[in-house]
Amino acid sequence: MFNKQEPMGKLNLYFRKNSDIATLSCVLAAVVLLMIWLNPGQFLKSDNFESMAFQLPELGILALAMAVAMLSGGINLSIVASANFVGIVMAIMMTKIHGMDPGLLIPLAIITGLAVSAVIGILNGVIISMLDVSPILATLGSSMVIDGASLIITKGYVISGYPDTFLNIGNGYLFGIPFPLFILIFCIVGVSVLLTRTIFGQSIYLLGSNTTAARFSGINIKAAIIKTYAISGLLCGIASIIMISRFNSASQGYSTSYLLITVLLAVLGGFNPDGGFGKVSGLVLALIILQIISSGLNIFGLSSYLTLIIWGAILLLVMGVRAIGVKYGK
Repeated sequence: MFNKQEPMGKLNLYFRKNSDIATLSCVLAAVVLLMIWLNPGQFLKSDNFESMAFQLPELGILALAMAVAMLSGGINLSIVASANFVGIVMAIMMTKIHGMDPGLLIPLAIITGLAVSAVIGILNGVIISMLDVSPILATLGSSMVIDGASLIITKGYVISGYPDTFLNIGNGYLFGIPFPLFILIFCIVGVSVLLTRTIFGQSIYLLGSNTTAARFSGINIKAAIIKTYAISGLLCGIASIIMISRFNSASQGYSTSYLLITVLLAVLGGFNPDGGFGKVSGLVLALIILQIISSGLNIFGLSSYLTLIIWGAILLLVMGVRAIGVKYGK
């Protein structure tokens, strides 16, 4: 006989297991409805959605880089410095190497940049795992070193003037959709599959939730940490490609405000600062929510500082809902 309570029971079980996603989905719906109600003519314009599609990728990929490190129980405070340094390396190659076919020069610069970003991540992982340095201190120190190296190389100046083909990466379209959005989607899917469908991904979750259990499970803790920060560094390199191609310039001081925002996005998206918990889908929802709020305030001509207040309020709201769920949901 059909049990009417069974579908409701499965639904309740789903929301209990995915409370963060459910909460963020409700917040997203509320934010969208509010923006449509306040100014439907401006918010629903295709130009507004196109602008958001160009702004989302670089911040979203940097947030993925932060989230992966946080999932392992660490943090990567060098993501912005790494992205800027990698951008400078690629910019120098594309502006100083003359006589090479752009069809060869651009891939060479990109491959070199990604290799540099991965090496930075590996070095962070080695310092943390081999020298047993706290992730916050290790990545803060590497950030300062990288920033110093960037300033020495550039002397504080901006490097610009890249081939048009490279500029199309950050400003071009594919099937009428901004090309950087495809790069973001590729990174989201790639990281999600890595974390949920591979043994290495499961080891990151276990490492972040219980290091002792991970060790007794046969996981090579040091190797796992190094690989985790290598992936985080590689994502910084991908974000850098979008960043310098969109603005046609590279500098040491770009996007410094992104660092705290990526931490905010990761925590708001459900990644536990202590590690072991978090889903990429939650991070994506958090990214969209914050971008809609930022774009909405720009449309209304309000101060950008108000954005920080609203973002902080949403973070407190979501954290409050989570705390209540943990206390009374059992």
